Amino acid sequence: MDEIILINKMESVVRHVTKQMLGKSGETACDCPRCTLDILALALNSLPPKYVVTNIGNAVTNVDLESSQWQANVTMAVCKAIEVVRSRPRHS
Repeated sequence: MDEIILINKMESVVRHVTKQMLGKSGETACDCPRCTLDILALALNSLPPKYVVTNIGNAVTNVDLESSQWQANVTMAVCKAIEVVRSRPRHS
């Protein structure tokens, strides 16, 4: 029997966008593990979760999260999170 798992699809989308944005921002944003996790946490806390359990739910949610509006929402949330972490990094 297949294992049933609960997945927040928003997390994978935010991780992907964060990786892209930190790669493009060069030296203007720290991409150490602590700052990256802080950015992910801030962005995810400002977006609604999109939990799925079934393959059908996964497919429907993937289509929904690929819309231009969701991409804009995620990009804006990650941009804001990067700015917050950049202005107040929690590492030495």
